[in-house]
Amino acid sequence: MKKLLASLAISAMTAGTLMASNYAHGTWSYSGKTGPEYWGDLKKEYIMCKIGKNQSPIDVSGAVSATLTPLNIYYDVKAKTFLNNGHTVKAEMKDGAKLYIDGKEFKLLQFHFHTPSENTINREYFPMEAHFVHSTKDGELAVVAVMFKIGKYNPALQKLVDNMPKKPGVKNNLCPANLKAKDLLPKSLEYYRFNGSLTTPPCSEGVRWFVLKQPVEVSEKQIKAFEKVMGKNNRPLQPINARVILK
Repeated sequence: MKKLLASLAISAMTAGTLMASNYAHGTWSYSGKTGPEYWGDLKKEYIMCKIGKNQSPIDVSGAVSATLTPLNIYYDVKAKTFLNNGHTVKAEMKDGAKLYIDGKEFKLLQFHFHTPSENTINREYFPMEAHFVHSTKDGELAVVAVMFKIGKYNPALQKLVDNMPKKPGVKNNLCPANLKAKDLLPKSLEYYRFNGSLTTPPCSEGVRWFVLKQPVEVSEKQIKAFEKVMGKNNRPLQPINARVILK
């Protein structure tokens, strides 16, 4: 059963925020009768969206000070494709990008975007959030979340804007853009840590979350380019329940 759940979670993450092929036909969405409040009733596989106790996203507040291990990130690797899956736009990675944490190696599979942010920090929403999605060989999942705020023009993000897949099912080649995952990270990798879930069906739990404290500046025009394609694609905040947030 553990292997089955891990396999299901990886399949969901790899698909983007994450969907099986039939999601594109309206199985779930961000509004109406297939919106977040109904996800847990749409399919039996989505039941954790309804009954889970460690669901994401959350409001990152009341964090407890702790001695956290620095994130050992190796993102000096190019993104290869940029896909619109009908729920988000995601950059799929070439092999080699990794995160080392808790004595384990997590492979960076892809990174995708939400407008506005899904997680909040002290109840503050950001205009956009990126999720860098990782998996170990055994199917353990980790997400590094990066917030974006309106400020100066961001040349790295512009490489994605210039190659934006504007319609569901469209996949564009990012190799000529020479975009590396590290180009979208802030200078500081200080983070908040908590246990959570996928933020889309099947809402599988057991995901390590690392929300970076420092946001990345992008221009308002660049944010609007993502909003125009994705619309509002953030799941509402979920109860923290008994979880402890570390900083």
